[in-house]
Amino acid sequence: MIKGVHTMFYSSEPEALRAFIRDKLGFSSTDVGGGWLIFDLPEAEMGCHPADTPDGEPSGTHYISFYCDDIEGTVLELKARGVEFTDEVCDKGYGLAIHFKMPGNFEVELYQPHYTKRPSGA
Repeated sequence: MIKGVHTMFYSSEPEALRAFIRDKLGFSSTDVGGGWLIFDLPEAEMGCHPADTPDGEPSGTHYISFYCDDIEGTVLELKARGVEFTDEVCDKGYGLAIHFKMPGNFEVELYQPHYTKRPSGA
């Protein structure tokens, strides 16, 4: 039975990216050897969106974003840890969203969903 999802970032700066995820985002990890960290994620969800729409992505595109319960508080906490944001919080319809930089030329989304998640196991 499927137990979870494994996501990956391919980076030109893997050591810096691992340190960023560990130190700035605060994810715990397991060192599987040689400093190669596999990060524990608190929970996950997956969406399937239509492709090739006027505001959509081409078919085959995948996307990783992070979500939180309190975007204003989370942004303040991450800024205090030195995270650089590239825009301001705005309402995207599905939630309040903002983007930040990560080592290796990544810009990722952080959002606070407008929808209510179903409790785990329900």
